[in-house]
Amino acid sequence: MPLPVVLALALLLVGGGAAAAVPPAAPARGAGIGSVESEPFVAGGAAVGSPRSAVSAPPAHSSSSASTASGWAWPVSPPIRVRAPYRAPEHPYGPGHRGIDLDAAFGSEVRAPASGVVSFAGMVAGRPVVSITHGDGIVSSFEPVAGTLAAGDEVAAGAVIGTVGTVGHCEDCVHLGVRVDGVYVSPLVFLGGLPRAVLLPLE
Repeated sequence: MPLPVVLALALLLVGGGAAAAVPPAAPARGAGIGSVESEPFVAGGAAVGSPRSAVSAPPAHSSSSASTASGWAWPVSPPIRVRAPYRAPEHPYGPGHRGIDLDAAFGSEVRAPASGVVSFAGMVAGRPVVSITHGDGIVSSFEPVAGTLAAGDEVAAGAVIGTVGTVGHCEDCVHLGVRVDGVYVSPLVFLGGLPRAVLLPLE
């Protein structure tokens, strides 16, 4: 048998065949669900700024509808702009940004992204906060959002839960946080702003 053919067969056997998959790279330290995101973007338009090299730009969303493929709805009215993205901390008490900041004018309505039960409505560190339990260990929180809801109230998806207040960590914005079983994750996991994993064919 010619030497080139022998070498080719040996490489094929060692590599596991033509269908062998390349093992995925290990996730970065502290990475979790939605722990890596693009830069702030406008839903229904192009990304604002250059996306980080680790991920592609998030898919565009239609500004004519606040509904997303996951069934969650954006809590503020279009046009949707994520002013500050989620940044996962390396450990539970480490620095990070445990949610996203959405552009929203003072006094504008904030709506429930999905149906659930109000688990908290009150002041936290001088800011009005509303939290909704959606089931399956999922809790969404909004600040600064003030309204007339009380703990135990049921809310439907899209129902008004309050209006944007003035006291917050950014001007004219709403901070949206999402926890799953007590752990903060990116709200864009539910709102459709993270790129989807795609299986590529083997060459």
